[in-house]
Amino acid sequence: MKIIKTVGVVGAGTMGAALAQKFAQENFKVILADRENQFVERGIGNISKMLYEGIERKVFSETQVKNYLSNIKGTSNLQDLSACDIIIEAIFENFDAKAELFKSLDKIVNKDTILATNTSSFSVNELAAIVSYPERFLGLHYFYHAAKNRLVEIIPGEKTTTETLNTAKAFCVQSGKDAITCRDSYGFVVNRYFVPWLNESVRLLDEKIANIATIDDVCMKAFGIGMGPFALMNATGVPVAYHAQKTLEVFGAFYNVSGRLKQQVDLKQQWDLEGEISTDESLRKIISDRMLGVVFLVCSQLLDEKVCTAVDINRGARIGLKWKKGPIEIVRYYGEQEVNELVKKITGLYNVKPPLSVGKEYWKMSYVKLEINKKTALITIDRPEDLNALNEDIVKELDEQFSIADDNNDIDTIFITGSGKAFVAGADIKFFVKNIKSNKINDIEAFTAYGQTVFAKIDDSKKKVVAIINGLALGGGLELALCADVILALPKAQMAFPETGIGIYPGLGGTQRSAKRIGKALAKYLIHTGKMLVANDAREIGLVDTIISQEEMFELLSGNKPVPVSGKVELSETWKNIQHFFENNSISTLLSHEFITNGMKSEDAEKIFKTIKRKAPIAINIADKLITEAKGCDSELKYLQDIFTSSDALLGLSSIGKQVEYTGN
Repeated sequence: MKIIKTVGVVGAGTMGAALAQKFAQENFKVILADRENQFVERGIGNISKMLYEGIERKVFSETQVKNYLSNIKGTSNLQDLSACDIIIEAIFENFDAKAELFKSLDKIVNKDTILATNTSSFSVNELAAIVSYPERFLGLHYFYHAAKNRLVEIIPGEKTTTETLNTAKAFCVQSGKDAITCRDSYGFVVNRYFVPWLNESVRLLDEKIANIATIDDVCMKAFGIGMGPFALMNATGVPVAYHAQKTLEVFGAFYNVSGRLKQQVDLKQQWDLEGEISTDESLRKIISDRMLGVVFLVCSQLLDEKVCTAVDINRGARIGLKWKKGPIEIVRYYGEQEVNELVKKITGLYNVKPPLSVGKEYWKMSYVKLEINKKTALITIDRPEDLNALNEDIVKELDEQFSIADDNNDIDTIFITGSGKAFVAGADIKFFVKNIKSNKINDIEAFTAYGQTVFAKIDDSKKKVVAIINGLALGGGLELALCADVILALPKAQMAFPETGIGIYPGLGGTQRSAKRIGKALAKYLIHTGKMLVANDAREIGLVDTIISQEEMFELLSGNKPVPVSGKVELSETWKNIQHFFENNSISTLLSHEFITNGMKSEDAEKIFKTIKRKAPIAINIADKLITEAKGCDSELKYLQDIFTSSDALLGLSSIGKQVEYTGN
């Protein structure tokens, strides 16, 4: 697999400039090309403007922005792209223009340079046929705004090699993108159902069923989104919706562009969003049924045609479109009978062949992947749309996949990591809140006990288990990492035990395994304060064994590099002071403000005191007791009833991100 270091982007418009910005932010060398210098300069100017606005919003520092801009070189000479490892075409949607560009690039680049199209409309295979080596060609379809939106669709052509595809997948990880992979088919995944959804809203308007304001309002509520279809078309451009729908007409009459949509494009006007919102429930149901039915139909067709998986469909909406629930989650909510009825309404209305892929067996989504490469196994928790949060299904899948790897006699090393921005960002908070409110604490106990069983299996494995913390490792995620023999972290990794700040305590072994690894005093510091550690901090106290780069991670996973051995950690003076502070002060003296500083600066001790005082007192006292007594992971199960029946737990779990005052009840 090739490691990408230099990226070429052709087209310095909105999409191309956003891509160049994102790649530069991820420390790639970027060459931004366009046919005239004025376009290149305008593109870099827009990048600079956006980055400096980021300084004002305190997203970036001035030093960071200068570094990002230094990573970008502009050019109007395509020859300058010969140094690139990958070149992404991001020009306007015109097949002939794209074809001419790829013919030119084909004469310039090396045969192993990957060529990618960002097309949202055209066939990847047809474009691949233009170049000499279609084996190194594929689609990388990014979403607006590409510097912020994490979704990318990877579309291999019929001749794309496995190496090219794997390199593209690794590049997406390197560039901070969450990828879904699909077969080459017009509209790919997201546009295939999103654009007909837009088109159907215009049909409802054209048929005078309702006004724009009502249609938008119904859609916002039915799909849990912040903007309705007409507002979205205004934001992204009405002609974009028209041209995207036009390319889908190859699938039959149902996909024909609404006459009213074409008229709006011809008028060169945006939609008028003003109007009275109807509260007529029968009317609102007609709109909701039509809009849901269209999405359900098209998603079922995607599954029929094996364009992608149910997970890809769902992830595309969650990440790319920012829907609160993806289409597959929505169909599972409505159930097979209701979905069938809604789909039948659409197939009858437009004389469409009913899809086959309607039913629970087609809506299964798996989020834990197992890949075996000779003597190593890689387990990836792959639910980036929810930061890989642990729930009952994820823990069950982790159990199943780890057992397969653990039982395989050919495997000697098992890697565990996460996809996207997180390793695992804790447990799914909604699960706890739902069960507390319905007085099903036993379900929380059962989930936690099962989680402990799975984690113990990982901890007790005779194989070498290596956790690679790629991003956020919070609560249960850090507890999972602590089950590994070796913990590696990428430079951007962050980890914490936030539980006592949300009314609970670590229940999957965190109070025990953290103390074994870094000692009771530092374990108390982490758990009582909820301190967020960056990778360097975690390495300094021995919570993490080694910090590795993404390139080293890929080498490790491919078997080209041995698992690094960490040296002994010598605590800095700062960490020694923290350690001594918690060794010499009980939780009661800390909470009563009767602590002794023992060499620590009084202002630092005061900060720790104030932080701990903001935590839930019941949770703090239980966590302290568990760490002090060190009776094993099972001891954490003893106090679950006490903690989850407390008012503090419900308050904290229901107020994530807010500052609350705990009563200790």
